[in-house]
Amino acid sequence: MDTREAQHGSAGQTHPNGSTENVPTIEERRGPRRRVIFGILGAIVAIVVLYFGVKWFLYARVHEGTDDAYVDANSVAVTSKINERIDHLLVDTNDEVHKGELLVVLDDAVERDQVRNAQAQYDLALANQRTTTEQGQGGVAQAEAQSAGAQAGVAQAAAQLRSALAQVPAAQANYSKANADYQRTLSLVSTGDVARQDLDAERAALAAAAAQLRSAHDQVNVADANLTASEHQVAAASGAITTAQGKLAQSADPSQVASAAAQLSIAKKNLAYTHIYSPINGFVGQKSAEVGQTVSAGLTILTLIPDGPGQIYITANYKETQMGNMHVGQPVDIHVDAYGGTTFHGHVLSINPASQNTYALVPAQNATGNFVKVTQRIPVRISIDDPQPGKPLRPGMSVETYVKVH
Repeated sequence: MDTREAQHGSAGQTHPNGSTENVPTIEERRGPRRRVIFGILGAIVAIVVLYFGVKWFLYARVHEGTDDAYVDANSVAVTSKINERIDHLLVDTNDEVHKGELLVVLDDAVERDQVRNAQAQYDLALANQRTTTEQGQGGVAQAEAQSAGAQAGVAQAAAQLRSALAQVPAAQANYSKANADYQRTLSLVSTGDVARQDLDAERAALAAAAAQLRSAHDQVNVADANLTASEHQVAAASGAITTAQGKLAQSADPSQVASAAAQLSIAKKNLAYTHIYSPINGFVGQKSAEVGQTVSAGLTILTLIPDGPGQIYITANYKETQMGNMHVGQPVDIHVDAYGGTTFHGHVLSINPASQNTYALVPAQNATGNFVKVTQRIPVRISIDDPQPGKPLRPGMSVETYVKVH
C-alpha cells in the first residue's frame, strides 16, 4: 500500500464489495464517550462542591472563627522565698510531679543556726518574765503587808487618841475643882477664917490638878501625832502597793516574749522554706536553675505546667468585628493543628475586658494626627469540655476555634 492508500485508509474503511465510505476512526468514536465521562465527573464534583459549600456556608453563618488561637494553661512558677544555695534538685524537665511532692532542697545550715539562736532568745525572754513576775508579786505582797501594818498602827493611834481625849474632861474637872477650892480657901485665909497652912495645901492640890491637865493635853497631842504618822505610813504603803503592782504589770507585759516568739516563728519558717514542694499536679515544663546556684527570693527555679480539669484552656484572639453576638457560655468547636480531623468541644469561659493592644508597652494613641485604623483583637478564654484520650493538649499548640453565635 502506498502512502496515498495509507492516508485513505486512515480516513475511511473499505467494504468487502470493494467500495469505500467515510467510516469514523477510533479516536472519533472515543470522543463522545470521553465527553460523557468528563460531564459525569464534572457533575459529581459540582454536586460535592455544592454540598460541602452549602454545608460550610450554613456553618459559617452561625459561627465566628479564628486561627489566631493557641492552647494556654495556668502555669506555675516555682520560686524561693529566701536567698539560699540549691543543695538538691529532685526533678528534671518533662518530669511528672504531684501536689505536695518535694522538688527542691536548699542549703539550711544558716537557717538552723538562726532557729537555735531565736529559740535561745525566746527561752531567755520567758525566764526573765518569770523572774520579774515573781519579784513583782513579792514586792506587791511586801507592800500589802506594810500597808496592813500601817493600818493597824492607825487603828492603835486612833484608840490612844480617844483614850487621851477621854482623860481630858476629868483632868479639866479636877483642875476646875482644885482652882475653886484654892480661891475659896484664899478668901477665907484673908478673913482669918482658915489657917494659912490650909491655903498651902489647896495651892499644892491646884498645882497637881494643873499638871494632870497638862499631862492629859500632852497625851492627846502625842496620840494625835502618832495617828498622823500612822496615816502617813498608810499612804506610803498604798503608794508602795501601786508601785509594786506597776512593776508586776510591767514584768507581765507579753510584748518582749511575743517579740522573741515572732523571731522564732520567722526563723522556723525560713528553715521550712529550704524545702520547696509542688503546689499542683502537672509536669516540669522548664528548669531555670541548677544545683549549687544561689537563688534570690522570687527567682523562678522551675515552671510547672498543670495537668488537670480546667487547668488547660484555649486563648483565642477574635477581631472586634466578630464580637457583636459573642457572649459567655456559647459552644465552641476546636480544631488542633497537631490532631487534624479531630474536633474538640468547649464553651466560652470569659471575654477579656480590653483589647490586646491595651496591654502593650506602648498602647495606640488613636487621637494622633497620623492615626491609621487597625482592627483590634479581643482575647477570649475557651474551655475544653471533652479532652481526647491519647491526644494531650500542650500549651502553645496552634488551634482554630469556631464559636456558635446564633
